[in-house]
Amino acid sequence: MHDLDPTIHPLPRLTLCATLAAGPEWTEFHVARDTTGLSDSALSKHARTLEGVGYVEIRKGAVGRRPRTWLRLTPLGRSRFAAHVSTLERLAAGLRDTATETRN
Repeated sequence: MHDLDPTIHPLPRLTLCATLAAGPEWTEFHVARDTTGLSDSALSKHARTLEGVGYVEIRKGAVGRRPRTWLRLTPLGRSRFAAHVSTLERLAAGLRDTATETRN
């Protein structure tokens, strides 16, 4: 139908991809959680789904004695997210054009 990516399209994953695309190369889990408004478990679930298709990389480590998790979009993830957003923009532009034609 369209070039919308069914893996990215659910709102929590779209929001996570947008957060990672806008942030530094690696984003700490708590920053992604707070920015997206997802719970820890929901963020983990969606991040693992995106990791499973190669769109997100998850890195675990520690800062001092505290465990930390970082997330980032892979090059494939950035490409697929950009294509998804481009498709949404084209769809929105088409709807605006249709609404304008209907009013005239």
